[in-house]
Amino acid sequence: RVQVVESGGASVQAGGSLRLSCTVSGIQDSRSRVSMGWFRQFPGKEREGVAAIDTSGRTTYADSVKDRFTISLDNAKNTQYLQMISLKPEETAVYYCGASFVWYGPPLKARDYGYWGQGTQVTVSS
Repeated sequence: RVQVVESGGASVQAGGSLRLSCTVSGIQDSRSRVSMGWFRQFPGKEREGVAAIDTSGRTTYADSVKDRFTISLDNAKNTQYLQMISLKPEETAVYYCGASFVWYGPPLKARDYGYWGQGTQVTVSS
């Protein structure tokens, strides 16, 4: 079965940087179109898309992070990375990695993702 495991969450000061990692395992068909995305969830809010990448290297970013976050993929390891710089206190949230097998994208809607990691906390202090 497909499993998603993310890591890298931490506490940083405003303006700081973090790199999150996410590994997807258990994909049965190596020819599958797979997208891996990062989402974040604030208390009482729905999960929102941050960035996504597919196995062809296509990327999608939320407008709010486009100039500060970079998503990349190591296909050999089925691992993707989210490099975040210039972090803001309002970006404190639980960050989730998801895996999607939809034919389009890479998507940034949570409903397009069927597999999720357990989440990793990112705290940005002012």
